[in-house]
Amino acid sequence: MTPAIDQLKKLGITHSLHEYTHDASAASYGLEAATKLGVNADIVFKTLVVETHTNTLAVAVLPVGHQLNFKRMAKAIGAKKVSMANPAAVSRSSGYVLGGVSPLGQKRPLPTVIDESALSHKSMYVSGGHRGLEIELAAQDLATATNAKFAGLT
Repeated sequence: MTPAIDQLKKLGITHSLHEYTHDASAASYGLEAATKLGVNADIVFKTLVVETHTNTLAVAVLPVGHQLNFKRMAKAIGAKKVSMANPAAVSRSSGYVLGGVSPLGQKRPLPTVIDESALSHKSMYVSGGHRGLEIELAAQDLATATNAKFAGLT
């Protein structure tokens, strides 16, 4: 069990768990998940933590094959500017290790934005809280669980 799974169970949100053997030499955790699970990379989403110009953190959830557009993320959360957060700050805030950061069950809930492309899929995959574990759920259910909003992030 991970805090992400615990949160979904407490909220009664329908989800499926998908495990695979993580390869430590994988260049991209998200693309590795898509390949090993045999699903299209467009439905596997990565969780990135950004830091604003005021040193606050926020979460961006976007397809693994895409790059985060920092200007779009900043606009989505009402910040002047964002950049990638320090890895140590990400681990402290989320309680997860890099490569296994889930948007769910974080120690400190952060403002969260999900790329609007998620709405065009029946379900999406996000990290389950450690490398080699993905959670499949509906985009709207992820938004409900994380109090997220949708915006174009890529």
